[in-house]
Amino acid sequence: MRDRQSGADAPASGRAVIIGGGPAGLMAAEVLAQQGVAVDLYDGKASAGRKFLLAGKGGLNLTHSEARPAFIDRFRERRTEVGAWIALFDSDALRQWAAGLGIDTFVGSSGRVFPTGMKAAPLLRAWLARLRAGGVRFHMRHRWMGWDDHGRLRFSTPDGETGADADVTLLALGGASWPQLGSDGAWTSLLATRRVALAPLHAANCGFDIPWSPHFADKHAGMPLKNVTLAFRDRHGNTLTRNGECVISKHGLEGSLIYALSAPLRECVLAHGHVDVTFDLLPSTDPARVLAEAGRPRGARSLSSHLASRLGIAGVKAGLLREVLDKAAMADPARVASTLKALPLRLRATRPVAEAISTAGGVRFDALDADLMLTALPGVFCAGEMIDWEAPTGGYLLTACMASGRVAAAGMLKRLQAE
Repeated sequence: MRDRQSGADAPASGRAVIIGGGPAGLMAAEVLAQQGVAVDLYDGKASAGRKFLLAGKGGLNLTHSEARPAFIDRFRERRTEVGAWIALFDSDALRQWAAGLGIDTFVGSSGRVFPTGMKAAPLLRAWLARLRAGGVRFHMRHRWMGWDDHGRLRFSTPDGETGADADVTLLALGGASWPQLGSDGAWTSLLATRRVALAPLHAANCGFDIPWSPHFADKHAGMPLKNVTLAFRDRHGNTLTRNGECVISKHGLEGSLIYALSAPLRECVLAHGHVDVTFDLLPSTDPARVLAEAGRPRGARSLSSHLASRLGIAGVKAGLLREVLDKAAMADPARVASTLKALPLRLRATRPVAEAISTAGGVRFDALDADLMLTALPGVFCAGEMIDWEAPTGGYLLTACMASGRVAAAGMLKRLQAE
């Protein structure tokens, strides 16, 4: 809508309904309210931003400071689509936005960006206060149930079912991870009945199952496996390697190194039913030295003491060695040395999606236009994790969710102005 005298865009009018009180929905609400749109935000839980709060419990990783090309490459096959969002709201813009809420940020040694207080609660409180002051109306404990025969939105509440009309609607319902916080993926059936194209939901940034022996699991579950290099062949036959650390779980492996490679690992599991990986337990020690030290005469010392003193192999690394080698192999220095440099493990499945940090899959991009509006449902937009993209941990997921909320809000404004 154009103002005939000034030629500028006139404020949009109409009513916008946002379903989902996570970062994507809240960011869209902010953009719309700033443009004079009446915004009603609905969420099935008692308060907004519950997953956001839990994600920041150990230190809220807001975004990452690396250069934009490298940042966008983190989105793999969706780098083009998500990169277009990031171009409009990148890590620098996110930091400036946080500063506008009175939250200063700093760059950690890994390049990750955190609030100076490290916690999510102060930022969320300031954000919600600004949204309420801007006129956003919050409706908690309203679980979305789709549309009625007249096109009204349906909600289940503690007081029974209620409805709502909207000129434009944003679905920002998350994926299916951490369902206890509201993102349970129930929306997939509601959209499928409306012939919206969906990709299956899968665990992302997740752990993987390995059938440990009871002895190993009981002794080492919860222990970190530090300074190792993971290697495997992806589904295209390319060898991927990454150094870092992970954690032994009762069921297998989890932690930052595993999460960083969870997408290609998951793809191999889906294609082949498993993925074979190797761990270099001594990445800074060349194979010749490992062989020489493993084969050095040890006298009366036990093999465990020998490996601990000569190569620093003890604790969980020693346990892994014994997990994959039998007694005869442990007596062969060449086998021990080669295994220390390429310890083989088979990952058999991802952990359940409900345990994952985030979700892959969801509303396909070919079901959306450039403004993130569903082509099958004009006037209904999507944002955040419920769209078919994924990102590793490190602030990438949160940045893209917020950016998508701003893109969807711009599309909603455009539609309201056109009407």
